Amino acid sequence: MTSLAILYSRASCGIEAPLVTVEAHISPGLPTLSIVGLPETAVKESRDRVRSAIMNSQFEFPTQRITINLAPADLPKEGGRYDLAIALGILSASQQIPPGALSHYEFIGELALTGELRSISGIIPIAIASKQAGRHLIVPERNAREATLCEGVVVYSADNLLDVCGHLTGQRVLPHPLAPVVEAAAHEVDFREVKGQAHAKRALEIGAAGGHHVLMVGPPGTGKTMLASRLPTILPPLTTEEAMEVMAVYSLKVRQGEYSKWRKRPFRSPHHTASGIALVGGGSIPRPGEVSLAHHGVLFLDELPEFDRRVLEVLREPLESGKITVSRALQQVEFPTRFQLVAAMNPCSCGYWGDATGTCQCTREQVRRYQSRLSGPLLDRFEIRIQVPRIPAEMLLEMKSDRLIEDSRTIQARVIMARNIQQKRGGRVNSRLTPREVDKHCQLSKRDQLFFAQAVEKLKGSARAYHRFLKVARTIADLAGGDTIEREHLMEALHYQMAF
Repeated sequence: MTSLAILYSRASCGIEAPLVTVEAHISPGLPTLSIVGLPETAVKESRDRVRSAIMNSQFEFPTQRITINLAPADLPKEGGRYDLAIALGILSASQQIPPGALSHYEFIGELALTGELRSISGIIPIAIASKQAGRHLIVPERNAREATLCEGVVVYSADNLLDVCGHLTGQRVLPHPLAPVVEAAAHEVDFREVKGQAHAKRALEIGAAGGHHVLMVGPPGTGKTMLASRLPTILPPLTTEEAMEVMAVYSLKVRQGEYSKWRKRPFRSPHHTASGIALVGGGSIPRPGEVSLAHHGVLFLDELPEFDRRVLEVLREPLESGKITVSRALQQVEFPTRFQLVAAMNPCSCGYWGDATGTCQCTREQVRRYQSRLSGPLLDRFEIRIQVPRIPAEMLLEMKSDRLIEDSRTIQARVIMARNIQQKRGGRVNSRLTPREVDKHCQLSKRDQLFFAQAVEKLKGSARAYHRFLKVARTIADLAGGDTIEREHLMEALHYQMAF
């Protein structure tokens, strides 16, 4: 006698979770268990985990020929996420549990030898895909609350294989975990703590309002890192859709997501020794890199010229496209990279070139060689470039009162207002405007057109720079609540290109 059972599970492919149909077939023959469908080593090893889990859960393991097919056959399968579906397929095909209810569920979880369920990574993309497919989701208890962050999906929490079988046979009902009540965590830092540097604060406010990339140049200890770390505090809160995308990326990195990141803009600051793979992602089993972990947040590169030049060059594509494609022999995986880049650097190797103290001993050739570590195409991606000068000690001592220094909440209110204007006008932040949209939304008067053309020519700006200046000017006008770009907005936008 032969018997067949069909169940559903999910694979992991970037932030996508393609459907995997698990087919279990039992037929007469020598007792064997074979798994087909492009399984990797961890999936092949599930034979031993499933056998022990079934026997330790007081079920009978069939002494016949068992074939497990994971379809589609050309999709690589990795990890222990298919253990639960394979075990239930064997039990259903051997008539130990009824097959009727299986088609309404998707099963995810790794089995211990005792039959207990262990958590897996990438649960958020699975929950989103299950919701779209209209099926209920049965997951390990440690993954359940994270899965419920996806609104609308029906999630059941299970501790072991026996509990799942009891639910499918009607002998018990698995619990529905409640979605965790997680509010956006309060920021531990604030712009109020930054004394002076009004010019840099203004530049970061414009960068936050329009999603523009910012480069800060200045001597050591002037507050560049301090300013960058406070940029997320003035960005608008994540929308539900954006928060789900962020959680989907983070769930691929760890077996249990960090709820503290829910509705909180990511801030990533990799060390300058980071490799290209660490930045953009990769590995034999592709995993997201820093540019994806900073999705909808801030990627801060401190000591920018100290990064390997080849590493920095890999940033150019994700900066333009908002995504990165990692290609391997068996598959291509795409990760989102819609982040805001903020970088800081010294003007020379000693750090004090151009400083009023006159302590720099670098020659012009040494300064040129240091700054040339950054390629022109990469520098061209920074829409705002500013100098962050040293503040004399006597001026710092005079800044005793905090009452006149704006806090992050005040600045954030202006940023949110400007972004609302941009969303109503074009449906996106100004930094992402297409050339056609720039021509439509960034029109100048004839008098200002001549002024602007002369200024761009004097700065030897490229076509990209021409649009870059206009986008920044459009953001400055939005912060001022203006419908049109005025001369003062253009002049301020051009001023933010004087770092070198």
